[in-house]
Amino acid sequence: MTTAANQDFKTLFEKYCTQTIQIKEGEVLKGKVAAINRDLVLVDVGFKSEGQVALSEFIDLDGKPKVAVGDEVDVMVEEVEDEKGHIILSKERADALRSWDRVAQVYETDGIIDGVIVNKIKGGMSVNLGGIKAFLPGSQIDLKPVKSLDKLVGQKFSFKILKLNKLKGNIVLSRRTILEVERETQKKGLLENLKEGQIIKGCVKNITDYGAFVDLGGVDGLLHITDVTWGRINHPSEILKLGDEIEVAVLKFEAGSEKVSLGLKQLKPDPWDEVDQKFIVGEKVSGTVVNLVDYGVFVELADGIEGLVHVSELTWKKNIKHPSKLVNVGDKVEAVILDLDKANRRISLGVKQLEKNPWIGLEEKYPPQTRVKGVVRNVTDFGIFVGIQGEEIDGLVHISDLSWDKSGTHPSEFFKKGQEVEAIVLSVDKSNERFALGIKQLSESPADALYKKWPIGSLITKKIKEMQPKGIVVDLDDEYQGYIANNDLSHTHAQEVREKLKVGDEITAQIKKIDEKDHKVILSVKIYEKNQEKKDIKEFLSKQGDASVKLKDAFKISEPKE
Repeated sequence: MTTAANQDFKTLFEKYCTQTIQIKEGEVLKGKVAAINRDLVLVDVGFKSEGQVALSEFIDLDGKPKVAVGDEVDVMVEEVEDEKGHIILSKERADALRSWDRVAQVYETDGIIDGVIVNKIKGGMSVNLGGIKAFLPGSQIDLKPVKSLDKLVGQKFSFKILKLNKLKGNIVLSRRTILEVERETQKKGLLENLKEGQIIKGCVKNITDYGAFVDLGGVDGLLHITDVTWGRINHPSEILKLGDEIEVAVLKFEAGSEKVSLGLKQLKPDPWDEVDQKFIVGEKVSGTVVNLVDYGVFVELADGIEGLVHVSELTWKKNIKHPSKLVNVGDKVEAVILDLDKANRRISLGVKQLEKNPWIGLEEKYPPQTRVKGVVRNVTDFGIFVGIQGEEIDGLVHISDLSWDKSGTHPSEFFKKGQEVEAIVLSVDKSNERFALGIKQLSESPADALYKKWPIGSLITKKIKEMQPKGIVVDLDDEYQGYIANNDLSHTHAQEVREKLKVGDEITAQIKKIDEKDHKVILSVKIYEKNQEKKDIKEFLSKQGDASVKLKDAFKISEPKE
């Protein structure tokens, strides 16, 4: 080997030895991008070979790797030589060293720093602050809970630094703090300019049974369910969804309490404004059953316009317990408009009016005392409904007309649904649609039998059966009893008379009245004595008159002459 060759080799060897000694792990070097492979970036740092940097470390704040051949970059030496003799470099760690100073300055000055959300981790998300990883707790991501954190990965946001510990490499961020400040600024501006009647945009923030809360930009307004639409809805979610951007009208605004009432339906014309032009009393209409209540059926005739078919206007029959026995929600029905009250937003409808009125001619067909046959349709607390053979309507036998002696018993005790019965027509009231029947009237009433057997004013002489504190009881026959109150025992000395009487004594009295309820004959000795006394006086006066006439004739008494 020549002297010149030896000299060149010596120079190269010394240079190699010098580089090996100068490059240390953890050192930050300046280099130039020599090549870019699929997942590696080769950087020339002036060593015997290029160093390797993972391509993923060149991701910029927009989430995409940005690097080109010839770019000058700062890198940190992680390994001088790995198993394969490669120099392993890190751009992120070099950036991190440079970034710590910047992050510390932002923290000390209570500033704002930008970062890119890298991935979701336990309790929150990891954020890249230009080479430094920071922790963003779940509670500090937004003003409200975020349902899908994955959608935030790769997005760039501004943050406040809540905690910083360089020794432990710990940084805690908050995005919520910035949003709260922005919200307060928005809120102040909104409150200064908010007016009733104003049309404003907002975002549906929450939906409840009674309405929806709309974020107007720092201020939440309530959109009540009754102001969502002119039509009927059971829940606001039928019209609105969380996150919907909507325009609403400010119905009411209280600056002191910051309460805002909103309306959505008010952005459209009120359908009741022209209701009297679209619907006319007496005309036939069709609609959809939207609600059933005990007292009737609500029918939607058009968007925002409903009519009520009262239960009494559903059918000519009177024994319908609930409208659900005839119609269901969603059914298409036809009806007649009975009344229209625009001021009170009410439309009264009738369904039975589309059918033939079975009450016409019923009075002539069934005069009082007509015997009819039918089947028990329904049993209620107040009586039974009887379906008359060949008729569409039912007659009512009131509980008081079921039996002469069982008026207090519930009808179900002696009548069952489906049972065949016979009754008598008591009355037909076409105007009030009442068809009154009676079953007890098929037989003679006990009271009538009493009146026939024991006429008022007649005399009886019977034995005393029982002495009671307030009167006495006499046996009239095997079926009926008579009763004489103490004050009816005599018209002069009733108490003395009572003291002389005992069980088994015969007593004469006059029938005073009939107690229909207890089937008793009320007697009176006092009335008998008074009537007897009058009779005796009359007879006495009659005899006195005859005697004076005979005496005058006998003595031929003449009238004095003038």
